[in-house]
Formats: sequence, structure tokens, C-alpha cells
Amino acid sequence: MHKLMTAPPYTPIEAVTEVLHGVSVTDPYRWLEDQESPRTRDWLQAQEQYARSYLDSIPGRDRIRERVRELLDVETYDSVQKVGKRYFFRKRRPGQEQPCICFREGVDGSDELLIDPAERGSGTHTAVRPLQVSPNGQLLLYEVKEGGERTGRFEIVDVDRRRVLPDVLPRGYLRGFVFASDNSGFYYVHESVSSKTNPRTVCRHILGAPVNSDQQIFFADGDNVRIVIVSGKKELGFLVLHFLDHISTDFYVWPLGSQRTPESVVRGAEYLFSPVLLDDGRILAFTDLEAPNARIVEVRPHSGGNAEFVDVVPTSGSMIQNWAVSGNRIYVSYIRDLKSAIDIFDLSGVPLGQVPTGMSDTVRIAGCDDKGDELLIEEESFTSPLQILTYSPHSREIRPWADRTLPFDSANFDQTQVWFTAKDKSCIPMYLVARRDVLECGSRPTIMTSYGGYGISMTPQFSVFVAFLMEHGCRFALPGIRGGSEFGRAWHDAAKRQKRQVAYDDFLSAAEWLIQNGHTEPHKLAIFGGSNSGLLVGAAMTQRPDLFRAVICMVPILDMLRYHLVDNAHIWNSEFGTAADPHDFAVLYRYSPYHRVRDGTAYPATMFVSGDRDQNCNPFHARKMTARLQAANISQNPILLTYSRQRGHSPVLPLSTRIDALTDRMAFLCDQLGLTI
Repeated sequence: MHKLMTAPPYTPIEAVTEVLHGVSVTDPYRWLEDQESPRTRDWLQAQEQYARSYLDSIPGRDRIRERVRELLDVETYDSVQKVGKRYFFRKRRPGQEQPCICFREGVDGSDELLIDPAERGSGTHTAVRPLQVSPNGQLLLYEVKEGGERTGRFEIVDVDRRRVLPDVLPRGYLRGFVFASDNSGFYYVHESVSSKTNPRTVCRHILGAPVNSDQQIFFADGDNVRIVIVSGKKELGFLVLHFLDHISTDFYVWPLGSQRTPESVVRGAEYLFSPVLLDDGRILAFTDLEAPNARIVEVRPHSGGNAEFVDVVPTSGSMIQNWAVSGNRIYVSYIRDLKSAIDIFDLSGVPLGQVPTGMSDTVRIAGCDDKGDELLIEEESFTSPLQILTYSPHSREIRPWADRTLPFDSANFDQTQVWFTAKDKSCIPMYLVARRDVLECGSRPTIMTSYGGYGISMTPQFSVFVAFLMEHGCRFALPGIRGGSEFGRAWHDAAKRQKRQVAYDDFLSAAEWLIQNGHTEPHKLAIFGGSNSGLLVGAAMTQRPDLFRAVICMVPILDMLRYHLVDNAHIWNSEFGTAADPHDFAVLYRYSPYHRVRDGTAYPATMFVSGDRDQNCNPFHARKMTARLQAANISQNPILLTYSRQRGHSPVLPLSTRIDALTDRMAFLCDQLGLTI
């Protein structure tokens, strides 16, 4: 096992003590929240030097990097959309740092380049992504990002002329956008970072006209408001989301080009409501009103915003994961018995069968065309990388559209599913995946992750991170802990807000089961996760540091008493609660990883990953937690922070940076778990 030659950098303690709901709470590293202070920048430089002194000297690092490069530097496709016979998508060829935007005429057409971010001359951290295509396929809206920022610049390209138009929305947040049906312009909601554009206003822009002449179409009252524009053939819908103590929704419909005031359809909805405007004037919507696992309804407007909801696809025992309307069909995806399924209905809700996805582990609706000729599907598993398929409702056949070919022999790997008993005696499923010679061979180095929040189900997905470690003899474990929706909304609600500890208990029970049943041992068990999953592994390692050898915690939230005070994280109130509420505070304070760290404790080897541009999970969480753990830890295990000015929450880093970052993580785990390289 490689040893650190130096102690971690010294971090001054400057305690800030507050009294919250009668409880005295001390924050020793509040000063690290100031991201641009010279002290913080010097501290980050010292942390980087400390991390590099360990990571760069791990034996076998060059071999690790070469294998990571082989797995990452392959041709990829994503973000596919279809309008008419044209497909628009991102494509990255081997050797390219960033994907380009391309299009294809017909399913068998050649891929033609539209936008290459390298041609902008702004460096390898510039990334582009297609967002929306005009109804006739002539215009494409795309986003330009620098690094992992949450904001972007929004540009339009004339596809036939291969010309970027001068009609640009400057760097900021595009909350809503719809092309005019005649291609004359577009309707939008934009919040600029450099000027005071109003994020509560829907405007119309005529192509070629100055932005200051744009016409205001709709204005939403109130603070903490976001507007989403829903497009129809003859109407626009304005979905107004109010982010206060509870999220509420208003919905208005406006006849295109009219002088009428938008009609109120739904007011003050404190339930999920996601509408689609059909060409015949009807409104369909996804909602969980009186439907714990969601349903699809026809919305029949009445005066005053009191619409009537009529079932089209009723609620069932399985949660609706996604849905799409294409032509005269509704496609609805579910997870049933931990397997993906896509059911087909007509517009009245009459069942028409299923998309024949076979025994595939994970299948997602990726898009469709408005004519109803084709459904785009994404398919993947633990051992098969994502591929894009098309389904024809006329022939009822599925055919490949694009796939990702890796130098990875999936035939050497297998999986099984087990059930374990949680702390409260509930039964929780868990996947185990490994090489065939490893899967059932007793105690092995094991890596585990999960998510446990926002109703996100953990279905089988391919990961280069996991594939590399399994190649080197690791077993991979994925428990379906509560907080997701594997078994409907009740599964999510069981670990939501003040019941959040249930998700962490489930995760810890999974680790205990693996150890008690001889699959691994604490010195061979590593956990990893990012974002909400970063919070999960942070909670697990501070509550039971004895269970784990190593932890990788990426772009996390960890100070649960202050998470809601920065960026727009207050909108997560319904998922976590906030310290402003005394009942939420009591729960948050008990599990908040930053506040659970105890001096004089032997903690696992830990790598935190974060960067300046993360405005979803602010990087102060990783900075403060690194300092706190380094000060408290009495084991010889390293506590590291890998940090970048360019890294954010968006996965847009260039290929070479991704290879370097994944090499660091693989080297760290190989060293800590004793894997042979």
C-alpha cells in the first residue's frame, strides 16, 4: 500500500458559532466558503500539491491511464432529436476533446457536421449541446458552455446554409424557448448574468430584429418564479413554477399571435403537473394528483383555473418514469419488478401493447417525432454501453441507430440480484456484478454506490469507472435503497425530508450484508457517489467509518445546515427541508456529514472531487469537509481534495481532462483496495 510522505496542509480554525433553534452550532471553517479570497486560493493550491504528491506516485498509474484512455476515447452519440426526416445529435470521434453537433438526413444518411466547438478558438473546455429544432427542421437552437458552468450562451444555426444567425441570447439561463411555427422568430424566457433581463417575462423575438424591440407576451407575478414554455401547433402554454415553502404551479394557454390575455387553466397546483398541447387543441398532462405513482390525464379547462382532470392512462402499481406523445400514440415507461418496460396507448388511453425491448435491463424514451413514425430509445446494462435504437410503430420493429463500441468483453461478466433486510426489517434489492470467476468466489474487493433521493430509480447502467474496477477483480454492488422510486412513490416518500436517515440506514445495511455474507470485508470495501449520492456516501462514512476502506465523494452537499443559503439550492426544500424549520433542523443536524465528523476518529481513505463552477452543489461543501476530516482523522489513510476551476456539475469536461480525472480515481481505489494493475 502506497504511503503518504507528508502531512496534509494546515488549515486554520476560525470558529463561527450560531444558535439555531436553541442549539449552539460551531462551524470551524466558515472562511473557506469565500471562494475567491486569496487565503482560499492558497489553501486550494496547497491541497492540490498534497493530492498530487500521493496520486502521481502510485505504482502502475501509467498503465491505469492507458486503459482508461482506451475505454473513454471511443465514438459516442447523444442528445438525439428528430424533426421530419432529419436527426440532430452530438457526436464525438476518437481523439476529439469535445463532441460536435451533427445532423443526418434520414436514418441511413451520412453524419454531417454543423457545429464544432474547437472552431471557436476558445479552448478545450468549450462545449456545445443541441436544445431545440424548429418545426420544419431548418433552425437549431444550441447551447455553448465554458467548463462546468450552469449558465450558457444560446445561439441559432441555419441548417441548410450552415450559418450561425446573429440572434443570440447572451450568457445566462434560458428558462423557456419555442420556435415560431413559421420560422419567423421564437418565444423565450431568459435571465442574463450581465444585464437585468426579467426571468418572469415571456417575450417574442423576430429573427433579424434588435433584442430591445422584442415584444412582451406574458408576465408572471411573484418571487422565486420560473416559466416553462409548452409548444403547440396553434397555442403556447406557460407553466409558472413558484418556489416558496412548497412548489406550486400555474398553467396558462395563449392562442398564438392573438391579442387575448392568456387563459388560466390550472392555479396553485401543489402537485406534479407537466402538460402537452395536442394539435387538435386538447391538453394532456402528467400528474400525481390523487395518483401516488402518477397518471396521464386529459385537462379540460374551466373558468378560474379549476380544470377537470379525466384519466387517459390511470395510475398503477408501478411508477411512471417518463412519457412521450408521438402522432396518435402515447408511450409510457415504467419499472416493473426492477425491469424497464414501455407501454403504448392511443390518445384516448386504449392499450396498444408494448415496445418489444426484450430482456434489456434499462430502457429509456429518448425522443420521438411529431408525425408518429418513430420512437427513439436508449438502452444499456451493467456490461453493455448505451446504444440508441429506433422503434417503428408501423412495423413494430426495433433497429439500431447508433451504439458505443468499447474494447470491453461483456461476455466475461455476469450479475445476480439479492435481497437484504434493512434496519427497520424492510426488504431491499441489490444487484451484484463481477467477472464470472469473481461473482461467487467469496470475499473480494468490492465497490458500492446508490442514490436514495428525488425518486430516482437505480437501474443497471454502464460505467467506465465500474467496468475498469471489475476488470481488475472488484465486485460491484448496487442496492435499490429507499428515496428512489423502484417500487413507486411510497419508496421515495419513505426516505424523504425528515425521514432521510432511512436511505442512509438502507445503504449501511447493504454494506453490513455484504460483510456478514462473506462477499467482502471492511478493509476491502469502497463506496463512491456524486451530487445527492455524494451526500449519501458522506453520511455513510461519518456514521460508520469502520465499515469502509475508501470513499470517493464527488460534487457533494455535506453541510446540511447551510446548503440552502447559496445558489438556488433552496428549491430542494421539499426533498431535504432546511435548517430554518425547527423540525427539519433537528433531523438535518443529526445526519449532516460536516457536523458528524468527530475528532480522534479513524476515517477511511477519502477523495473529494469538486470545482469552482459547480452551482448545483456549491464547492464550499467539499472544501470545508476536506479541512474538517483532515483535522479529525487519526488513521494513516489519506484525505484528499482534487479540485479544478473549470469543473462544475455539468459533465462537459474535455476528453483529456476526463481521462486524467478518472485515472486519479482509479489509481486511488486500486492503491487502497490492493488491486493488481
